[in-house]
Amino acid sequence: MDPNMFFDQTAAAVPAPIWFVQFFKVLGFTLHAVPMNLWYAGLLVALFLHVRGNENARHFGGRIMRQMPIIVALGVNLGIVPLLFVQTAYYQVFYPATILMAWTWLAIIALLIPAYYGVYLYAWGCKNGEKLPWWKTAAGWCAAGLFITIGFIFANGMSLMGHVGHWGELWSDNSVGGAALGTALNIGDATLWPRWLLMFGLALQTTAVWLLVDVEWLDGKAAVPATAKQALGDGDSADAKQASDDYRRWAWGFAKKLHTFGLVWFAAAGSWYVFGTWSAGLRESMFQWPMLTITAATALAPGLPWLLMMVGGRRRAVVIFIALAQFGVLGVNAVSRQIAQNLNLKPYWDVYSLPENVQWGPLVMFLAAFVVGLGVVGWMISRIRKCDPAPQL
Repeated sequence: MDPNMFFDQTAAAVPAPIWFVQFFKVLGFTLHAVPMNLWYAGLLVALFLHVRGNENARHFGGRIMRQMPIIVALGVNLGIVPLLFVQTAYYQVFYPATILMAWTWLAIIALLIPAYYGVYLYAWGCKNGEKLPWWKTAAGWCAAGLFITIGFIFANGMSLMGHVGHWGELWSDNSVGGAALGTALNIGDATLWPRWLLMFGLALQTTAVWLLVDVEWLDGKAAVPATAKQALGDGDSADAKQASDDYRRWAWGFAKKLHTFGLVWFAAAGSWYVFGTWSAGLRESMFQWPMLTITAATALAPGLPWLLMMVGGRRRAVVIFIALAQFGVLGVNAVSRQIAQNLNLKPYWDVYSLPENVQWGPLVMFLAAFVVGLGVVGWMISRIRKCDPAPQL
């Protein structure tokens, strides 16, 4: 069956320059990836540390769990930006792909709501400083499982969107009388599993970087483990300082280990993805100049924040460069994925051939709202940083 039968070849004009769409699709996804990584892998790490770790580990686990409702809210809202631009220029392939898996795609909302409630229940228990009842602990673990499931569904949708050649088989297996049932899943796509796992490796790295950002920039001297709080209350500032130093030392040590584990995970999943699932045509294109530069950058970039962690020392200023480097890692990965998606789609549909009818009024309004929105987010984070720390478990 000709895959071109599944989407309209007479495209409407795009209301923005294609470069503008591509830029904000990639930038929006990169901004979304930061909080998304924290609920994708960071939530699991935080739950494990909070339940099974030592006092320092429990302190960080409790902190990130109390931050998680805000992190989820930011991630969901920032996810609107790339989704908006997917539907602006890629609607011809986005809608047929998500129609084929319609029920699973719509299930994202049904899964997100209880996941959000589960995060709130666990976070509220941490905030009150009480020993968590079993059902609040279970709510946290269920939320982590639901967020991982949501990530898997998104990976299904995005991989199916970029592999038009699979549509005919999925449609024939999931249709009645020519009507799609909306029950298809792209689990037969060889690229799905390594892409999903590759993102988990990146998420582990982002979680490690967030630990350093939290301990050096967000935690503050008042928010230290319970031993230090007790020492402060007793007036023994030397003991409090020692406990705080111990926490910083633990945080840097654990962040290095977690980032190293994430780096190895990323390398393994990335090698599987590139050398085990890429088509010959895609591999040839991505390993030729000038695409070779972005391919190499995607593979090597995760080593930069790791290197800064290892040689930068436990210094506050170094964390800024580590965080910027990790943001760059996510950005380079987003660029590489966008290029690969365009190359996969090109035999069936070329985004750069779409006609343009630029509407500058809405574009200016979007840019203004985007800048103001990011400013508000930055202001909110600065206010949160000044809040008194909540009681610890």
